[in-house]
Amino acid sequence: MNLEKVIFGFFIVLSLTLNFGFFLGEINNPDHHNVLELFIVIVVNFIATVLKLGDRSQIGAVLLSTSLVADLELIAAATYWTVAIHVTETGMTPDVMVTIISLSGGALLANVISVVILVSETLMSRL
Repeated sequence: MNLEKVIFGFFIVLSLTLNFGFFLGEINNPDHHNVLELFIVIVVNFIATVLKLGDRSQIGAVLLSTSLVADLELIAAATYWTVAIHVTETGMTPDVMVTIISLSGGALLANVISVVILVSETLMSRL
């Protein structure tokens, strides 16, 4: 068993599951979505992105691009949350929460694609 691949897979799957945990709940209810959980999702996704930087294969490039998309979406969600609460003082309205969760959903889709590619690559290497 290759420890590097175990750690790589761990962070990719952890990023997906944490993002799913944040995404799950009523889309417009701020009580169902924790800002700390979003922060943890961003940190774990960044770690997964850094781990993908070393792979120079074509699949590695696709994995990196999906991770960068997820990073961008999560950063946009956190920025929007911060601006709505602290800059414009709009507060956490249902419309603000829907936008944040929609951006998180885009990151979730990118993470799903990443995990599907990882599993596909693993299955193809077994044949």
